Amino acid sequence: MAKEYRLLLSYTEKPESHTIEAYESLGGYSGLRRALEMEPDEIIEEVKKAGLKGRGGAAFPTGRKWSFIPKDHPGPKYVVDNADEGEPGTFKDRELLYRAPHLVLEGMTIAGRAIGAREGYMYLRYEYLWIFPRIKRAIREAYAKGYLGKNILGSGFDFDIYVYLGAGAYIAGYAVSTLESLEGKRPYPRLKPPRTSQVGLYGKPTAVNNVETHANVPIILSKGADWYSQLGTPESRGTRLFSISGAVKRPGVYEFELGSLTLREFIYDVAGVPEDAEILGVFPGGLSSQILTPDELDVPMTHEDLEKVGSTLGSGAVIVLDRSTSALKVLRRAIEFFSYESCGKCTPCREGGNWMTRLLVNAEKRGYMTKDDVSLLREIADMMRGRNFCPLGDSAEMVARVFLSKYEDELTRQPVAA
Repeated sequence: MAKEYRLLLSYTEKPESHTIEAYESLGGYSGLRRALEMEPDEIIEEVKKAGLKGRGGAAFPTGRKWSFIPKDHPGPKYVVDNADEGEPGTFKDRELLYRAPHLVLEGMTIAGRAIGAREGYMYLRYEYLWIFPRIKRAIREAYAKGYLGKNILGSGFDFDIYVYLGAGAYIAGYAVSTLESLEGKRPYPRLKPPRTSQVGLYGKPTAVNNVETHANVPIILSKGADWYSQLGTPESRGTRLFSISGAVKRPGVYEFELGSLTLREFIYDVAGVPEDAEILGVFPGGLSSQILTPDELDVPMTHEDLEKVGSTLGSGAVIVLDRSTSALKVLRRAIEFFSYESCGKCTPCREGGNWMTRLLVNAEKRGYMTKDDVSLLREIADMMRGRNFCPLGDSAEMVARVFLSKYEDELTRQPVAA
């Protein structure tokens, strides 16, 4: 059985791990000390060399993203930590925010040094209001020790961090919508280009990264890119946090070296499946990832391998479904979620999600989908695809399309009369 590789989670194991004393005892802020001795370009090259990719879902190379920030921009630049963890089944970032906030704060500060920013904003999910006091305490501790504020550790580098609480909208987790919300507006998605690296928060160059992404940065700086790049595979470096839930015996947050186990091994050997459970399907990276059938679970947990089977690591949320629920109910719940969370800006997403939900609610009352239901659902999905400002509408149509592809017989099977 594959063993956990607790790299980030090693900072969460003590009851007092959230305090600065516990964090420093584990080598905390040594990455920042090294970064302050380096030139900004050297930091970016180190992160590039490590092969770190974004851990929020898109898996874009972090160092490359930072390199897009213009060096000669005369005005302010910003670092934004996207802590709006709203994807169903995702709770890995919560573990870091609550138990190892200094790891995230240090990563944000190093990012600020790398791109030439003096301010960082953490956009915290509203449902994590209970974590807010702990993060604020960690920020106060960092200021008191000279890791934040003016002239950090005598380096001449200034950096401040502020925490902004969201209002519960799932759409605000999308990077450009996050910035809109930070500016006090509705979290509507923006048209791209321009990219946030050019026109971001308040119209200024901004580096937006996920909580887990920032948490990896201090480790890369303290241990070195050569050490870090030995973990994982050539296309998927490092470790990854996974939150697993559903039809398993041991739900929770686990950390593994990327490529060290298959999805089936994670589900059956690590999390455990109840003896009487029969797997219906698995979302390997949250609702926005393509569901996999029981026959597709022998896939290594890497970006490249999941892409080969048409899915993605996404947010790292592994949702295991068994046959105590029906494919029709799962599909209805997924589409209902995306429809409810639509901001309404794009007509295909707003109206398409609503029509799909109504269709599936009626089908569930009936107990099955008719051929006309299947045809109409496909038509609506086709009309939604690629016609939205953000990925939410595309996620909804993808879920519908994939379920029809993999579970059509089950969706249309009429219940046997008693």
